Amino acid sequence: MSQPAFDVLRALAIGSQALGLIVIITLETLLESAARPWQGLTLGFMLAAALSIALVRVYRRNRQRKQQDQRLGNSRHE
Repeated sequence: MSQPAFDVLRALAIGSQALGLIVIITLETLLESAARPWQGLTLGFMLAAALSIALVRVYRRNRQRKQQDQRLGNSRHE
């Protein structure tokens, strides 16, 4: 089975991490010493986004594997 040409989950992962990095750098530039708590919150959101995307990827992979097993099982019984 071939991989799709454009992987939406991969694009979301890269985009969320890039946006988080930009926010962290911007906070450091604008707030200087008061940026730490906001940077920590941003990092937390980045980690939550990465975890969510990873869970969706695992769910999709397992669902695809289950469907493939069902198709193979149905073709063996025919």
